[in-house]
Amino acid sequence: MSDQGQNVQEEIHSKVLRAGRRTYFFDVRATKADDYYLTITESKKHTAENGNVYYKKHKIYLYKEDFEQFSEMLNAATDYIIDKRGEEVISDRHEPDFHSRAEDYNHEEGALETTLENNTAGYTDVSFEDI
Repeated sequence: MSDQGQNVQEEIHSKVLRAGRRTYFFDVRATKADDYYLTITESKKHTAENGNVYYKKHKIYLYKEDFEQFSEMLNAATDYIIDKRGEEVISDRHEPDFHSRAEDYNHEEGALETTLENNTAGYTDVSFEDI
């Protein structure tokens, strides 16, 4: 079967940023003329009332002719936020001492394991033989 009529696009380069319930995908793809462009996809995990997990996705297509202005606007907007509100995360979902998982990896070896152990300390270990 041929690929004719299908919108098949080869990923040239890809990076993933995991941020809590959100994941950002930065994918370089090729146009039909074999020029490159960037897709930025936000994927956010949700749980339906019936317990099924699903993902909502939002996508931005960014072409080379817009890179410079996009970068300038993104930097201006993020600088404005940091200048006005600082770097502290202010959210009803985050603790005051919130830090990203990436920061966990930057600490000395074993710090992430300690964090995970502390987060699961209140749980009971149950094996299927116990049920």
